[in-house]
Amino acid sequence: MAPWSELAMTRTCTCIYHFLVLSWYIFLNYYISQQGGDQQKSKIFLNGGHWKYLTFLNLLLQAIFFGVACMEDVLKRIKGEKDIKFMTTFRDLLFTTLAFPISTFVFLSFWILFLYDRELVYPKALDGIFPVWLNHAMHTSILPFSLVEVMLRPHCYPRKKKGLTVLAGASIMYITRVLWIYSDTGTWVYPVFAKLSPVGLTAFFSLSYIFSAGIYLLGEKLNHWKWGDAMQPRKKRK
Repeated sequence: MAPWSELAMTRTCTCIYHFLVLSWYIFLNYYISQQGGDQQKSKIFLNGGHWKYLTFLNLLLQAIFFGVACMEDVLKRIKGEKDIKFMTTFRDLLFTTLAFPISTFVFLSFWILFLYDRELVYPKALDGIFPVWLNHAMHTSILPFSLVEVMLRPHCYPRKKKGLTVLAGASIMYITRVLWIYSDTGTWVYPVFAKLSPVGLTAFFSLSYIFSAGIYLLGEKLNHWKWGDAMQPRKKRK
């Protein structure tokens, strides 16, 4: 077991890390929220606003997660407890079922489509509207932050059925919003959707969930590889 001073230093560094990443995500969310005043940028946010894009929803999700993680760090230091049951359970559920899978999905799906044909997801015209650093802040740095969190401390994964159900629920809600925006405005959130037939869309959304579920299971494997069974539920997971 690590000496008290080393353990205290680790907790302090973890708290500082969470605070810095939280501050970064708050800044990004604020910066993006101020872009609607620009005429060129406001056109991008028509028919659904910022929140029609999974990228921006993910930034909000990451801000919420790191806010919870930072609050838990502070409360543990104030109360002198190893864990605060409700906060720790909520933090782990949020990270394992949503924050890690969605951030990794956004990173991988964006760059795969971008490298294949950027016009399907991030048209070249956007380079003159959004700075390069913002594109990487939205689509690149999100993965390293999530991976550091995996390595920084163990997370207790729920039963597979529960975890995948939460992820499926979030996926269905977003897909429903995308379809509602199209039915209401006649425009797709992403250009790639306009290229697909109804059958193609069904296949795309289904494969996207399967991909996300695979990422969820990968996160569980990474957590087990780094931390072993120490944080896993005692009951057999189904």
